[in-house]
Amino acid sequence: MTERTLRVLEFDKIRAQLAQYCVSEMGTALCDALAPSSRMDDVRRSQQETEEACTLLTYLGGTPMIPFGDVRPELHLAQIGAALSPRALLNVAACLRAARAAREALVTDRDSTPMLTANASRLSSFKSIEQAIGEAIISEDEIADRASTELFSIRRKMRACNERVRERLNSMIHSATTQKYLQESIITMRADRYVLPVKQEYRGMIPGIVHDQSATGATVFIEPMAVVEIGNELKQLISAEKAEIERILRALSALIAPEAEAIGDNLAILAQLDFAFAKGSLARQMHACAPKINSEGRIRIVRGRHPLIDPEKVVPLDIRLGEEFTTLIITGPNTGGKTVTLKTTGLFTLMAQAGLQVPADYGTELAVFDDVFADIGDEQSIEQSLSTFSGHMRNIVSILENVTPDSLALFDELGAGTDPTEGAALAQAILGTLLTMHTRTIATTHYSELKEYALTTDNVENASVEFDVSTLRPTYRLLIGVPGKSNAFEISRRLGLPEFVIAQAKELLSREQVRFEDVIAGAEYHRQVAEKERQLAEEARAEMVAIRNQAEAERKKLEDQRDKTVKKAKDEAKRIVENARRESEAMIAELRAMKKSGGAQEHEIQRVKKQMEKAQEALEEKKETGGLVPASVKPGELVHVASMDMDATVVSPADAKGYVQLKAGMMKMRVQLSDLRTLTSTQQMLKKEQKKLERKRSMREARVDVTTRAVRQELDVRGLALDEAIPEVQKFIDDAVISSLGEVSIIHGNGTGVLRAGIADCLRRHPCVSSFRLGRYGEGETGVTIVTLR
Repeated sequence: MTERTLRVLEFDKIRAQLAQYCVSEMGTALCDALAPSSRMDDVRRSQQETEEACTLLTYLGGTPMIPFGDVRPELHLAQIGAALSPRALLNVAACLRAARAAREALVTDRDSTPMLTANASRLSSFKSIEQAIGEAIISEDEIADRASTELFSIRRKMRACNERVRERLNSMIHSATTQKYLQESIITMRADRYVLPVKQEYRGMIPGIVHDQSATGATVFIEPMAVVEIGNELKQLISAEKAEIERILRALSALIAPEAEAIGDNLAILAQLDFAFAKGSLARQMHACAPKINSEGRIRIVRGRHPLIDPEKVVPLDIRLGEEFTTLIITGPNTGGKTVTLKTTGLFTLMAQAGLQVPADYGTELAVFDDVFADIGDEQSIEQSLSTFSGHMRNIVSILENVTPDSLALFDELGAGTDPTEGAALAQAILGTLLTMHTRTIATTHYSELKEYALTTDNVENASVEFDVSTLRPTYRLLIGVPGKSNAFEISRRLGLPEFVIAQAKELLSREQVRFEDVIAGAEYHRQVAEKERQLAEEARAEMVAIRNQAEAERKKLEDQRDKTVKKAKDEAKRIVENARRESEAMIAELRAMKKSGGAQEHEIQRVKKQMEKAQEALEEKKETGGLVPASVKPGELVHVASMDMDATVVSPADAKGYVQLKAGMMKMRVQLSDLRTLTSTQQMLKKEQKKLERKRSMREARVDVTTRAVRQELDVRGLALDEAIPEVQKFIDDAVISSLGEVSIIHGNGTGVLRAGIADCLRRHPCVSSFRLGRYGEGETGVTIVTLR
């Protein structure tokens, strides 16, 4: 591709955007040198690299690259034995750190990014050199005290000398005899020596060495003799410090020299990785996708968005070329988007062949061309000189000399700038030449002759950019298969041109021209009507699908709720049956005990047992088989809720809307009267028998003497809800205390732990409980709580 084509299609602006995402100058240089490739293997490899970078950016949350500089000059100096400056050494350390960070982030067992992982695995790590530089150099102006033992010792002596000098000079400036000779009571520095500002007239009163004087001559800066010796010592230490720092820098440079070549290889790899992640970052910013690449000249752009137009304003384009037809002729009014269509197609092709993803939707397919030619000469072009007819022809001549069947040719306003009849003929001849060569071609025009040419020629297709005459604004939509109108008469009428002028203009048109334009107008009108109807149909279908999905979701939700309610009701019924069985067994045992003491007869025991068996069978029946919809209900009546498969007690009768207030356990609810069922006779008998059993137990407990009552040493509350188990536990503890038991056991099982925690809270607050603990091995472990009573 020529540089002119890259400029005309604004590929240079894409390179500039890409460079903004690089963290290094070397990566930026690769972006500036980026050019499309015409080799299929290179394009596929570059696209894979970009796709892997996008994957890693999503996985890591950002680029793994750390900023680094181009240290190749510093590496060369180290190789020839030069001592690098602190700044240069820090730059090398930054490069080593960037290589180590990239390798750690990219070299993993991840199998979705083989190219970048293989590239990063070639990075060499020099952590010891990186660490040595980091420990020795604080900044480009400061070497760490502990860079060497000798440097630490020298600087310690320097601090001691400084302190001694300051102590002596402080004593002098605070001395009454000396203060009157000083211009100011301060200590300052001249030529790295500590001096005092002395008045000119008293310079002889303070013996020492004059190092400087003020601009007016009124002040001389004297180093007193008392500190000259210490100053000389300090000067020697400064020289020693400088020599030691030089030695340290040479030693660090010597560490780099043998690894300079490997570090240089790291730089090249880091630059390529920086470039790859810049491509990935640009793709994410553009919301781009990886196009499918082919070598058959097929172009299919799905909702393509020109990357240099404001994303809030750009109108997506659908473009296809190379399958049903090889030449596309786009017509329509000015400022309608014809040139944008050309540039989008050309720029997308260049970006794809350069390894960049394109801002379009999935399904986009682009071809690899050996060259892309563009003759775009309107005001949107960079080179304004190409807007004349001669400029157009120079470009077209060059294109025809170099174009091949594997090229892409783009023409804006083909044949414009000269006599319309001759221009149309030239344009048709040029398009015919390219059509014969099977070159993929897109051209924009206003000539009706080219519209007719597209209608009557195989492998040539019309297209137009839509224009809304009612608003005098283009919609920027590309319509393939429909020739466009210039709409000059309609636009002129809307802008206020007198009707008689428009009528005269129409009379000047030939009948064939008028008929052709009328056919186009009629086709466009019917297309717009069909498009609106299609949109309405799609909206209706989308609404229908949404309603269907919502209804399906509601149905599934109700089914899930019903299944949960049924399961809960069955579990509750099972628990009630189990409780009834335990209570019946306990009742029978107690009645037998009463029989022995003369309090109950055998026939009464058998009768109670049969009643409990009937009650258990009734509980296990399906509740759906019994009960009718009641005409009315009254407070206190037991009913069955069909939708929730549970029993409840009526709190208040049905209101005006048919809702009944119910209570089931601790839960209150409002249910439609039609959702209620009367309880079966078996269920009613069960309720009555349960009440009889409760009355009998109350009477028995009243009759039996507390002192002779047999109290169990363990209580089993497994299968009970917490609010049912707590009263049982409290009564069990009270009975155990009355019977003077010292230790009892409560069996609650493991389960979810709710029962165990609730019982522990009850015991913690019970006044008769001294302490409690979970069971040990052999006692039931965490499924049992052992209680010690007071």
